[in-house]
Amino acid sequence: MSQHETFLWEAVRLAKNNRERGGRPFAAVLAIDGQVVSTGVNDVVQSNDPTMHAEMEAVRAASRNLGRADLRGSIVYASGHPCPMCLAAMVIAGVDAVYYAFDNDDAEPYGFSSKAAYQKLRLSLEPPPLPLTRLDLGLSPAELYSA
Repeated sequence: MSQHETFLWEAVRLAKNNRERGGRPFAAVLAIDGQVVSTGVNDVVQSNDPTMHAEMEAVRAASRNLGRADLRGSIVYASGHPCPMCLAAMVIAGVDAVYYAFDNDDAEPYGFSSKAAYQKLRLSLEPPPLPLTRLDLGLSPAELYSA
């Protein structure tokens, strides 16, 4: 198993745990030089804060842990394709790349797609603002998104 797969599996595990505790099925791991710097889960339901997305939480925690806002050299591993807000935050922070397990088409039947937000904002991912790579972990979307 590659390092990218290992970190992405951790993000999916955290997302499953978050779903089991009543949260949304999203989590992220931020790593630099092969070391986990931070993690985050989607806490929108618990906090009633629409910005408490997993990637945002991982970026916030990494910045606190490192004592800097510049996260160049980092890679984010996300259970799902980043929404526009999270993608913008990662671009601003200097994240080098994102690997994710499920895309918006996978999430759409379960009500978890961010495709509509991209459309409302008239944002295109062609070309993507940073490398976005989907890795197939051999899981079905239902294993993460189904209640």
